[in-house]
Amino acid sequence: MACSRNKPVAVDSPGVRTVLAAAQLAKTKDLKVGVGLQRHHSAKYRETVRRIQDGAIGDMVLLRSYWNGGGVWTRPRKAGQTEMEYQMRNWYYFNWLCGDHITEQHIHNLDVANWIMGGPPVSAQGQGGRQVRNGIDHGEIYDHHMLEFTYENGATLLSCCRHIRGCWNSVSEHANGSAGTANVGAGQINAAGAEPWRFRGENPNPYQVEHDVLAAAIREGTYHNEAEYGATSTMTSIFGRMATYSGQRINWDDALASETALVPSAYAWDADPPSLPDADGRYAIPMPGTTAAF
Repeated sequence: MACSRNKPVAVDSPGVRTVLAAAQLAKTKDLKVGVGLQRHHSAKYRETVRRIQDGAIGDMVLLRSYWNGGGVWTRPRKAGQTEMEYQMRNWYYFNWLCGDHITEQHIHNLDVANWIMGGPPVSAQGQGGRQVRNGIDHGEIYDHHMLEFTYENGATLLSCCRHIRGCWNSVSEHANGSAGTANVGAGQINAAGAEPWRFRGENPNPYQVEHDVLAAAIREGTYHNEAEYGATSTMTSIFGRMATYSGQRINWDDALASETALVPSAYAWDADPPSLPDADGRYAIPMPGTTAAF
């Protein structure tokens, strides 16, 4: 049997813990689990990460990750819609549905950093807010997050995601080591004393490859379980959101143990979602220094 679950796999810590538990259960049942973090199935990414992990740029010192763009659609409220239906149709703007754009999109870049480092960061601090995403149709999420994550070995990840038009855009990941640098998504490595390297092999569509790999594992009975790193990378994005919303420096273990759940009391069109608008149709916005981390 198999399961294919698109990222993110959760929007809060209780959800991540549920998926981590399911990942262990899937191992005991030899279930094949795919998660939509397709960079793991890109030949260019795989070869570049392998070389970095083999020491091509020395000891890791600094990583940088970006998902900076202009933002996405909004869907105006329609007459007769319940609040639940409105939020479901505008799922991008409500944390119980998407986790903020740091979780819905930037997870891909954070996942690459964790992949290179072999695990998640241990602490996070940063800032974010709503510079232009402040309309009545923009729900409760931020339009920018900037974070400093620290890994167990002291290496730092500078993480930036932004949805503001007219700005510098980039969706990319970069690694700086003691002996060189790498543009991971571009498949380029420049190291001291070595010829610059660039990936020049075939790079089939990773969206297709991830499904091919899952199907092959089912047919051939080989091990395939992406749930654990899918959950860990999801938690890294939630970890970052906790830090930017609160303005606090927080640690991984406390964040993962959080009991704050972003789930509705019932899944029905006439039920109340977790966040409700005020009399003017606006939603409470997280405020650093006031909002609790978890």
